[in-house]
Amino acid sequence: MSQAYVDAATLKRLSTLRPWRTALAITFDWAVIAAAIALSEWAQNPLVYLLAVAVIGGRMHGFGVLLHDFAHYRFIGGNKALSDWVCDLFLAWPILTTVASYRANHLAHHRYTNTDKDPDWVFKLGHRKFTFPKAWQEGALEILSYLVVLGSIVDIFGMLHRLRAAEKPPLHYRLVRLGFYIAMAALFTALGIWMDVLLYWFVPYLTTFFLLMHIRSVAEHFGSMDYSHELGSTRSVLPYLWERAFFAPHQVNFHLEHHLYPSVPFYNLPALHRALMANPAYVARAHNTRGYTTGLVRETLFGAPSIPAA
Repeated sequence: MSQAYVDAATLKRLSTLRPWRTALAITFDWAVIAAAIALSEWAQNPLVYLLAVAVIGGRMHGFGVLLHDFAHYRFIGGNKALSDWVCDLFLAWPILTTVASYRANHLAHHRYTNTDKDPDWVFKLGHRKFTFPKAWQEGALEILSYLVVLGSIVDIFGMLHRLRAAEKPPLHYRLVRLGFYIAMAALFTALGIWMDVLLYWFVPYLTTFFLLMHIRSVAEHFGSMDYSHELGSTRSVLPYLWERAFFAPHQVNFHLEHHLYPSVPFYNLPALHRALMANPAYVARAHNTRGYTTGLVRETLFGAPSIPAA
């Protein structure tokens, strides 16, 4: 159990669920993806297309962040089955995963964070991708590996390996999911848009989406960490404004706050951060870093100590 860094009344208030906030976030991500596709199709310009790939991958990353909230049942409190169906249809299945499989892995990660019972920790510890510090050239090559799909393929096989140990979902669920993909394939065929699906879904998925997921995975628990204390073993990053769109959608940068109090939904994490920063005991040891492209780079590539960020 984490030490109480905020009072119970504040925690109860910040843990209150507002489903409309999550629904709005889902709608926003899909709308941005649609707008990026429309702009690229209108412009018919390679540079605009590359921008669209980056934007779409960033919103897919947003899907992953919202999926994470659904895994903690942070959408609606009274109907978990309905919550899971909403998540699967609008977030998880489009990025080729399921909320149940993610939840099984992720809740174990929370229960046994950075120990030999943490499935994420066991899988990543000792892997070259998660060994820091490292030369900047190696870091650059890792980024390039995702942009040419190889890094994404490696990560996909890693996830499939971990899913083998997971309990299989019920047959009716597997049939419904298969029906979803068949229906999508039939729709794409009828509309004659398979090339568009490849260009605007699978290219971002296999490049920028997995790249951003990897960067966030590193940011949360690796590079210049103090694993002896709960406030030093998880990193929060205070991003620059432009970084929010790609590295930190839906307040996912407040990862230390989330680990301490996973009952707080994503839209209340900034308020939780402010409440925690009013506690001197928290401020003294919390691992807060300024910027993904600045502080995180210093800590992972060069092994620089964390610089407190207000």
